[in-house]
Amino acid sequence: MTPPQAPAYVHANALVLGETGLLLRGPPGAGKSTLTLELVDRWRARGAFAALVGDDRVALDARHGLLIARPHPSIRGMIEARGLGMLRVDYEPACVVRAVIDLLALKEAPKRYPEESESQIELSGVTLPRIFENAARVGVLTRIGSYIQDLATN
Repeated sequence: MTPPQAPAYVHANALVLGETGLLLRGPPGAGKSTLTLELVDRWRARGAFAALVGDDRVALDARHGLLIARPHPSIRGMIEARGLGMLRVDYEPACVVRAVIDLLALKEAPKRYPEESESQIELSGVTLPRIFENAARVGVLTRIGSYIQDLATN
């Protein structure tokens, strides 16, 4: 029997909005943590379930064709709020990642019509839908909400 492997951590945030687990990736300073806090706040304000899974370092593990995200043990239940430091928040110990949002550098804009080949990504052997966004663009919360709704209905 082979011993279990140590988890591989990626620089990303994981969160759950309703029944959808998301992985937010992007360069440092792209707004991953701020966008995570805003998305969780918006979903909760509408009376829907929303929670952080992990901020900054997330373990990804493929199980039975699903991608599972877990927080790094040393920072679980914490998220960085720029200008405030580390905040303690409610969190989920894991989620099934249903989609990836790749955040662009703050001065970049997503393509108006992305290439079909860019609409999916393979992580740990699991193929997932993907979009590109800029966390600072007006309407980002609405666009992500629409994307999640589209995932749920298609």
